[in-house]
Amino acid sequence: MSSPVTEVPLPPPLPTPDSLMRVAIEAAEISGLIQVRNLKRPLKIKTKGESTNLVTNVDLRCEKRIIAHLKRYFPDHEYIAEEGGRGRQTSLFRWLIDPLDGTTNYAHGYPAFCTSIALERNGKIELGVVYDPVRKELFTARKGKGAFLNGVRITPSTVEDLEEALLVTGFPYDIKTSRRNISQFNRFLLRTQAVRRDGSAALDLCYTAMGRFDGYWEFSLAPWDLAAGSLILTEAGGKITTSTGREFSIHRGDILASNGPLHAAMLRVLRQKEGAPRHQT
Repeated sequence: MSSPVTEVPLPPPLPTPDSLMRVAIEAAEISGLIQVRNLKRPLKIKTKGESTNLVTNVDLRCEKRIIAHLKRYFPDHEYIAEEGGRGRQTSLFRWLIDPLDGTTNYAHGYPAFCTSIALERNGKIELGVVYDPVRKELFTARKGKGAFLNGVRITPSTVEDLEEALLVTGFPYDIKTSRRNISQFNRFLLRTQAVRRDGSAALDLCYTAMGRFDGYWEFSLAPWDLAAGSLILTEAGGKITTSTGREFSIHRGDILASNGPLHAAMLRVLRQKEGAPRHQT
């Protein structure tokens, strides 16, 4: 008499690209609504290590709601978020979440902040969503499908000369002791039309992707700072490397992003040694 055949359950079907994007957008919009509703209310503010590295009760609430929404639809996915949220380590999919990028801005009521959500599949970023709830601007991208602002395709600027460029950068939380990026900032300040420092890496990348900025560089960043915005920039047609010209990775922590035509000139400025003579570009 033969043994009964044990049926092996089939794995659940993989989510579709459309369903992944829909849920990511919903999560970002939920987070944005929390941010707007609490913007003028008293905040509970703590620091993480450096006195300039803030976390508020709104950061924590946004992260909790984002993860809960993602888990509702994709309970087997892994996730990693800025304020400590961690998921299982065995999934094909991993979400990288910055629930409130621009916390210092938010704490002061300065309207330059957003939610950033990206999806990594087998170590490669496949989807990115950045939502600015103040301007109601939703930046989205899927690998190989282009980048969009509120559903309209975006492309970078065509500026070719640094002297005509508007750049943006940021400074690490340990700037008071490391002094990192001060010399680079000074060099770019003298060679461009202007340099801004807006305090949100995700928005800096998106603004470079759609031409508000012509280039962006920064050091000492985390994967969740870069994941969504870097995909949006490359899908828009911009160029991205490390600050030394190496292949970009969200895990390397530093970035040079540009419209493309300015990339080589920006690299030369970043590589310039202290006290070196200025070269024409």
